[in-house]
Amino acid sequence: MKLEELRALTAATAADLIRKKELSPIDLTRTCLESIERLNPTICAYITVLADRAMVQANEAQEMIAHGERLGPLHGVPIAVKDCFAIQSVRCTAGSKVLENNVPDFDSGAVAALRKAGAIILGTLNMHEFAYGVTTSNPFYGICRNPWDIERIPGGSSGGSGAAVAASMCLGALGTDAGGSIRLPAALCGIVGFKPTFGRVSSFGVVPLSQTMDHVGPMTKTVEDAALMLEAIAGEDPRDSNCYGPAVPHYREALEGGAKGLRIGVPKEYFADAMDDQVRRAVNAAVNQLAEQGAVAEEVSVPHSRFGPAIFVAAAMPEISANHIEYMRKHADDYSVEVRMLVQLGLLIPARRYMQAVEARMSLAREMKDAFKEVDVSVTPTSLVPAPRVNEQSLEVGGRIVNTTAALCRMTLPFNLTGLPAITVPCGLTSAGLPIGLQIAGRPFDEATVLRVARVYEQSAPWHQRRPTL
Repeated sequence: MKLEELRALTAATAADLIRKKELSPIDLTRTCLESIERLNPTICAYITVLADRAMVQANEAQEMIAHGERLGPLHGVPIAVKDCFAIQSVRCTAGSKVLENNVPDFDSGAVAALRKAGAIILGTLNMHEFAYGVTTSNPFYGICRNPWDIERIPGGSSGGSGAAVAASMCLGALGTDAGGSIRLPAALCGIVGFKPTFGRVSSFGVVPLSQTMDHVGPMTKTVEDAALMLEAIAGEDPRDSNCYGPAVPHYREALEGGAKGLRIGVPKEYFADAMDDQVRRAVNAAVNQLAEQGAVAEEVSVPHSRFGPAIFVAAAMPEISANHIEYMRKHADDYSVEVRMLVQLGLLIPARRYMQAVEARMSLAREMKDAFKEVDVSVTPTSLVPAPRVNEQSLEVGGRIVNTTAALCRMTLPFNLTGLPAITVPCGLTSAGLPIGLQIAGRPFDEATVLRVARVYEQSAPWHQRRPTL
């Protein structure tokens, strides 16, 4: 298989071709590994490449096909995972020096589910240190770069996952999302990223950031690929007390319902922010595109959403810091200055402020619930801005100077605070050729409707077909 063919190939198409015996898992895996060898020195998307293991798995997958056997919907499809997922006998660093020698003797719940579905695990992907940031400029494993412009960040904390999928260094990836860490790198890298409902996918065996906000989800080239991967990894896991919910539907089958009659909510508070003009135009055009497909767009109000960043700081930072108390006692000098400072700040937030944030979080959840009584999904930008440059700490947006992290996270945080499912799909390119993301969110455990609307938009616009020039 040629590298040029890999760039156009999606996970769903690959799975179908493998099932029909028109594509060999061996050729596909070898081509992915060639892409990694060629591009990783520049993109720095991978921390650990499991080349030998992957080829063994590919040969096993091919042999099963020869005998008429098939494991599941991802049989023979090469996937990679963020470096905070446990893989048996593989180093799991969470992007940190603290865990540089951490080698689990088990698979995380999501990795085990991928194996059961037949996926081939290519390796572990670069991430922001301990998932505590949005740049993936990792001081220990290298600065991960955006395939669309290597002078720009891929987003984070799942930046390696976003960059690897966009650059066709794998056909899909797992990420984690506590404040936007799946959706932001997906949006900035021009791919699809889906944060399902809190608890829909097991977090067992994942190095945590915040136990009440962490979500596991797929990062893919298309909405169909996201549905395929989510169906493989979703479902209850008794090892994760937060993992629960109704039976997992056939997400891929639910994609073709169309948008006619669906109600699309546009939260007015989101569009009051300082926003890049090209982002605003692209998202407005996407809303109009959905309306042309039969959806009905209407304005909704979620007043507490504008306090999302403040609520997150007071509600999540104490949880995050609590996870690091023992590490800090033994390995404080092994943290980067940035993350060590954030952990220390979290320890200073008093219990009273934390409880106030919990109350505010509940108020936001009630407002979201009320809004979704009137609409089926909400639509917003994923990020206020396209990908910033590496080390760009502030940006001018709408005539205002804003913090880069705040500009990136403002739109995504409310759906972590409320645990609602949210997906990002490409909806345009800036004049500089940088991707723009459209965020679609829905009711608890109604991933099927979110995927359906995302699919309708994707199929009505060309953006998912665009690939970075490498």
